[in-house]
Amino acid sequence: LMEKMADISLKEAALIVGVVAACYWNSLFCGFVFDDVSAILDNKDLHPSTPLKNLFQNDFWGTPMSEERSHKSYRPLTVLTFRLNYLFSELNAVSYHFLNLVFHVVVCIVFLKVCKLFLDNRSSVVASLLFAVHPIHTEAVTGVVGRAELLSSIFFLAAFLSYTKSKGPDNTIVWTPIAVTVFLVAVATLCKEQGITVVGICCVYEVFIAQGYTLPALLDTAVQILRGKGSIPFSMLQTLLKLIVLMFSTLLLVVVRVQVIQSQLPVFTRFDNPAAVSPSPARQLTFNYLLPVNAWLLLNPSELCCDWTMGTIPLVESVLDVRNVATLTFFCFLGSLMVFSLRYPGDSSKTVLMALCLMVLPFIPASNLFFPVGFVVAERVLYVPSMGFCILVAHGWKKLSNKSVLRKISWVCLAAVLFTHALKTLHRNWDWESEYTLFMSALKVNKNNAKLWNNVGHALENEKNFERALQFFIQATQVQPDDIGAHMNVGRTYKNLNKTKEAEESYMIAKSLMPQIIPGKKYAARVAPNHLNVYINLANLIRANESRLEEADQLYRQAISMRPDFKQAYISRGELLLKMNKPLKAKEAYLRALELDRTNADLWYNLAIVYIELKDPTEALKNFNRALELNPAHKLALFNSALLMQESGDARLRPEAKQRLLHYVKEEPQDSNGYFNLGMLAMDDKKDMEAEAWMKKAIKLQPNFRSALFNLALLYSQTGKELMALPVLEDLLRYYPDHTKGLILKGDILMNQKKDIVGAKMCFEKILELDPNNVQGKHNLCVVYFEERDLMKAEKCLVETLALAPHEEYIQRHLNIVRSKIASLGAMEQSSLPSDGTAATEAKKNSFQNLKEAKSEKTTSQSTADNKKEHSKNKKPTEKSSVDKETPKKSTKEIKDIEKKRVAALKRLEEIERILNGE
Repeated sequence: LMEKMADISLKEAALIVGVVAACYWNSLFCGFVFDDVSAILDNKDLHPSTPLKNLFQNDFWGTPMSEERSHKSYRPLTVLTFRLNYLFSELNAVSYHFLNLVFHVVVCIVFLKVCKLFLDNRSSVVASLLFAVHPIHTEAVTGVVGRAELLSSIFFLAAFLSYTKSKGPDNTIVWTPIAVTVFLVAVATLCKEQGITVVGICCVYEVFIAQGYTLPALLDTAVQILRGKGSIPFSMLQTLLKLIVLMFSTLLLVVVRVQVIQSQLPVFTRFDNPAAVSPSPARQLTFNYLLPVNAWLLLNPSELCCDWTMGTIPLVESVLDVRNVATLTFFCFLGSLMVFSLRYPGDSSKTVLMALCLMVLPFIPASNLFFPVGFVVAERVLYVPSMGFCILVAHGWKKLSNKSVLRKISWVCLAAVLFTHALKTLHRNWDWESEYTLFMSALKVNKNNAKLWNNVGHALENEKNFERALQFFIQATQVQPDDIGAHMNVGRTYKNLNKTKEAEESYMIAKSLMPQIIPGKKYAARVAPNHLNVYINLANLIRANESRLEEADQLYRQAISMRPDFKQAYISRGELLLKMNKPLKAKEAYLRALELDRTNADLWYNLAIVYIELKDPTEALKNFNRALELNPAHKLALFNSALLMQESGDARLRPEAKQRLLHYVKEEPQDSNGYFNLGMLAMDDKKDMEAEAWMKKAIKLQPNFRSALFNLALLYSQTGKELMALPVLEDLLRYYPDHTKGLILKGDILMNQKKDIVGAKMCFEKILELDPNNVQGKHNLCVVYFEERDLMKAEKCLVETLALAPHEEYIQRHLNIVRSKIASLGAMEQSSLPSDGTAATEAKKNSFQNLKEAKSEKTTSQSTADNKKEHSKNKKPTEKSSVDKETPKKSTKEIKDIEKKRVAALKRLEEIERILNGE
């Protein structure tokens, strides 16, 4: 038999590569769909920043194996190949599909090598070509997650090939191939669990093919030994030894695997596999009926579907169900093949036996025989079983083509089968192009699966087509009225369409479908974690209404009581408690969530926000830093920690604040707030040119950016570029006509620089229109009256201003000065000295000009202080959303600056008063 195994010629390999390329070239144009989203797009294990050891601690979808929501599918080597793809092309789907194509070619070639052990050359090529073009494989080859099947199959077949070399001359045992087999089985199992079934195939091969026993011969020997008439032949002892070594190493693998899944089976909902939760006999009848369904898919792969869960295959609930006929027929056919292969010696029966083993054994893990699985039928799990099917077909074809009568017709039929299968495969690949095309194609095959309606809805929802998505979600609730997820989808879509009332109704239906709490029964085990989101979604919806915050909190507490480890409930509750102004309770909620997940950057960020509310900036900064250690690109943490450093007034923190803001604008180049705060930092550091550039950049992105416009104008006025400030202030006041500080600054510049008394007067009058009690505006208007030489009006105005701010010393002093002017003018008129009078008036005017400038400086310096930190962006502690608030905050340093300016202004006032009084 070993001599029969020829090596593969270059021609055969080229033929296989050509055929696979012709069938699957269009898979390169497909995106990431269905399970690819969780396994690739959302899987952090693919990122180079994730430590490699995580791959061996998490399941296929990136969830830690220890978590209950883990699917327990442990395939670190497959994830490793995804990671290599990511390294090479990040999330460009072409490279992932191309690698799958390459792996499929490798499987086909290794499979050809296996076929040559049991078939002649021509039939082996036929079997391999049938396998290469079979449409059932599109899910494994074109769906990127199908790579688990492909990789596992490569090592599965390699392990078997290695084992076939373990028989030496004179039936001796060669141990090296056995060791290699065990190693390859382990590798295959780390790619996908079914890899371990190759051990069963090796055992059957050893007994019935390598040793050439038939079942009757074995039974005879067993009977002889039991009667004590004969001893066990030496060759049989050797065979037993090999099998024991194989079985023992397999057992070891199984033990390790059970350790890895932490002895827990995954939690599936009853919708994933309805038969698994059905009573007898429906469960057994349905599981048995699924076997002919799978066989039929291999025989006639015309109606393929990506998802066979839920109501796709109605349960077989009675013995009288007509579908039981299919089950019986299938078992009769399988049984007769097994009897033929085990009973009779000869090459033909050996070939049939190996084909049956390849069909049956790798399918056992997916057959619900030993443990329930999370699907009803999955086309990808037929990847290895189809090898046995292809060997059977090729073997049958060989028998037919050897008969001269049927030779021509058998070739025609073979060509037809290969051609139609290849076309179907090519056509089926296009279905995997996008989620929408995939699920729409599935709905053509079966309309009773609510999951498919939901998934089309999700695909439309991702394209923001909420109206159409809603129709599909509603259809899902009609197909499966008790599907909690479908009602949640309807609720979410209504919310997106701003139909709050309808959204709440849908969430209430979903909530009413949740299993009721049974005292003493652990709740967590009976509910899918994502279904608990109904409480979160409903609470998030009703908390928009200020009067229902307590009700929302009640829902969060209910979710937590059902699952004390429900992290999202603590996160959402923390946000709500902050909104309810209960920062201490919010802190408690976040600390509890952190106990469950210390690696969640968003949680540390939210806790920092709580500390800001608790007026503890040091602790807040520590938590921001923790968030940034875990996720250096956490945008909100970068921004808000920089803001906190800036507001602390500590000059030593400014360089780090600047670095964080620079990182932030790199991450968020379109957010003007980042540039504005860089400008504010530069103003603090007296880097005027730099500050001007940042402010301009912020204004370019957001022309009506209130704080940036004002602070840029302020910067110009402080650096002697008052005339450049005017157009900026014009813009500011065009967007915000009631910006008081902007009006004061503009009035100051018009009066001092442009000598435009009328313009200045309009500004100050506008301020008083908006706020009759504005001391700065009113005082500056008094200055205008004096400028207009209307001393009586100036006096009256100052009296009114003093009434508004009796504690302001300078207003009283200015009033005294004006009154003394009025008195001295009266005396001068009586003595009628025009020239001196003019001179005196000039002197007075000049002196008052000084007084006005000093006062304006004071006014401006006050407005500077008030506005230097006019805008700071604070974020609400949500994971994704953020809210901007204008919060004027002054640091101690700034307050000192204000004081200095105030003292300087008062000194100048005193000097002016001395001159006036002396005069």
